Amino acid sequence: MATALFTKARKRLKEAAKHLDIHPDVIERLKYPKETLAATLVVRMDDGSSKAFKAWRCRYDDTRGPTKGGIRYHPRVNLDEIMTLAFWMTFKCAVAGLPFGGAKGGVQVDTKTLSKTELERLSRAYIQAFARFIGPDRDIPAPDMYTNGIVMAWMADEYAAMVDQPSPAVITGKPIPLGGSLGRDDATGRGGHLVLRHLEGELGLSPATSRIVLQGFGNASYHCARLLHADGYRIIGLSDSRSAVYDPDGIDPVAAMEHKRDKHSLAGCPSKGKLREITNEELLESECDVLIPAALENQIILENAPNIKARVILELANGPTSPAADKVLNQAGKTVIPDILANSGGVTVSYFEWVQNKAGYYWPLDEVRAKLKSIIEPETRTIWEAAQERGLDMRTAAYVHGLRRIAAAVEAHGTKAYFDS
Repeated sequence: MATALFTKARKRLKEAAKHLDIHPDVIERLKYPKETLAATLVVRMDDGSSKAFKAWRCRYDDTRGPTKGGIRYHPRVNLDEIMTLAFWMTFKCAVAGLPFGGAKGGVQVDTKTLSKTELERLSRAYIQAFARFIGPDRDIPAPDMYTNGIVMAWMADEYAAMVDQPSPAVITGKPIPLGGSLGRDDATGRGGHLVLRHLEGELGLSPATSRIVLQGFGNASYHCARLLHADGYRIIGLSDSRSAVYDPDGIDPVAAMEHKRDKHSLAGCPSKGKLREITNEELLESECDVLIPAALENQIILENAPNIKARVILELANGPTSPAADKVLNQAGKTVIPDILANSGGVTVSYFEWVQNKAGYYWPLDEVRAKLKSIIEPETRTIWEAAQERGLDMRTAAYVHGLRRIAAAVEAHGTKAYFDS
């Protein structure tokens, strides 16, 4: 039986379907994942012992093409979360107009407890378990939480050994020397930056006067903060898993990241001089113009939604706002730029990497960035205009936009109406 997160996620589908005249076959097809595989990875640890780790891979829907989605390593990963993330990826790919369906994978592990050699053995064990489930034309993994380029390199190498031939297109997010794409490292954050800048006039934002808070300070959040700071926006709050800091006069995110890498914490990072440590809850509810949740799911919920002061919420994380919180924010007149649009830069440049791997022809950085801009800005404009014309919030407009594309692909195979005629 589906549990809370997946049940809540499917409410987005039901809400979007109310605004489209689509065949019931489409909704029936999208009710549940196409296929899900669970495995136990038994890994030899450095001390000679063996340890078992739960692992999953879910392919939600492949109507529009091979499935695509990251692999996350986290101690709280579970099947419900993986199914939900795969569902979101299905719509994210459709919103971006990519020829992919959605997928996701995960391993229930705290990577901070593993040595680098144990991490490598775990990553190779994942591919050994799921090699028949993935493939360059079937399901293409990528990095996600607590996985990175070198983990993808190990996985691609293991897959190549199993199929006895180089297969760079099986995984994206690889290091550049192994077939990775230029521009992939900052793609998610850059995509969020492009979306926000594209809509700043409509949202009443200005680099000279607007203040930004980012919850979570990983790769996507850092690059988004770096780009916005360079444009003149004032970054006044940051947090990671250990600490949260706030300075109304501004924080340089580049200096903050250097401090975090050195001290493993944001506490005490360079600022304009009024830096103070606060809680994660206080950070979410702090005075700002734009709040960028870039950590885990369900950070803005019914209980704290009334206290959110930001006028604009840009979701760099997957599912940071619950459906109940959405209603509160919408009623308060706040604009939520949904995850399936705001963080779609990552999967878009992953698609570019897959295309380059397939062609054996690689693009310069300026071409990658230009292509990302040429995709994400028109999709942002389409969703914004649809929201205004139909009187919808941006999340519902984005789901309507994605569902229309998925529905067209499903209906192109024939529906009950076709077979009854």
